[in-house]
Amino acid sequence: MLMIALQSCCFYSLKSGQLSADIKTASVHYIANQAATINPALSQQFTEALRNKLINESGLKLVDKGGDLDFSGYIADYKIIAVGRTGNQAAGSQLSITVKIDYVNNKKANEKWSQQFTKSINFDATQSFSSIENSLVAELNRQIVDDIFNKSVVNW
Repeated sequence: MLMIALQSCCFYSLKSGQLSADIKTASVHYIANQAATINPALSQQFTEALRNKLINESGLKLVDKGGDLDFSGYIADYKIIAVGRTGNQAAGSQLSITVKIDYVNNKKANEKWSQQFTKSINFDATQSFSSIENSLVAELNRQIVDDIFNKSVVNW
């Protein structure tokens, strides 16, 4: 009986976030790629990942502009660097993506922020980057979108 009581009081879900009842819509502007190195598909993939996260996990309706929650920004950095050395060669490589997001809660005038979100992932330097780039980018997009969602909707 004690185990059931402890489990029920400690179980909760963050899937729906902590939005107030008056927040019904969100607008996510196109996240343009302003990085020195351009991945041609990154802007569209990232923008769609953020939109999908909001639709699927917050219950908000997406609108083109003027949403109760408004997201804009740009991809600030996209780079591959060598990490670790074995003799004269890199033992591994790292892909890093930085996205700057401006967030405004149009229902609460004092709830707005501007922040850069950066995530990196290591991969074997002997792998062909072009063969794994899409999966690495998808994973980094997911991680960054999760951070943005948590900061804006879940208020972490």
